[in-house]
Amino acid sequence: MKKTILSIAVIALVALTTAFSPIGSKLVSKTGHVNFFSHTAVEDITADNYKLVSTLDTETGELIYAVPMQSFEFENSTMQKHFNSNKFLDTKQFPKSKFKGMITNLSDIDFGTDGEYTVNVTGDLTIHGETKVITENATITVAGGIITVNIVMDITLADYGVAFTKGKPSKNIAKTVKATVKAIYN
Repeated sequence: MKKTILSIAVIALVALTTAFSPIGSKLVSKTGHVNFFSHTAVEDITADNYKLVSTLDTETGELIYAVPMQSFEFENSTMQKHFNSNKFLDTKQFPKSKFKGMITNLSDIDFGTDGEYTVNVTGDLTIHGETKVITENATITVAGGIITVNIVMDITLADYGVAFTKGKPSKNIAKTVKATVKAIYN
């Protein structure tokens, strides 16, 4: 009888302890920003997207970004119209871009200690229905329990089926654009 009561008490204690502790190591961010920048001799084009959703698993190093493509904001509506059109990124047919990768040097990071860590990230980037493996450096900042991941990606548009050989877009849009991604996990 005493063993039964003791067993029930231990089970209840374990249940209460796990019910109020954090679930795993997966962090979610809905506080993020993506900026892309295109530079040519004719003009610079920049756009911002504040609808980034991201997860970071601090135990496995898995890093995922999902970006709704129609949420990019341009300095003028003509640029936004061209970006979303079927002649460029066709955001109706391909509404999201996604990155799913891994931090390859996870052991270099102490998520419990404030600091700035340089990491290597490798994974699959999908844009415009095309997926390519990319490897980039990123910076992870830990400050007061808040984790920020910054990564800069050089994206060659032709790799993702977006290429212009003639006309105004071939002169106005860079062949390789810079995408800067920042996600904040708190």
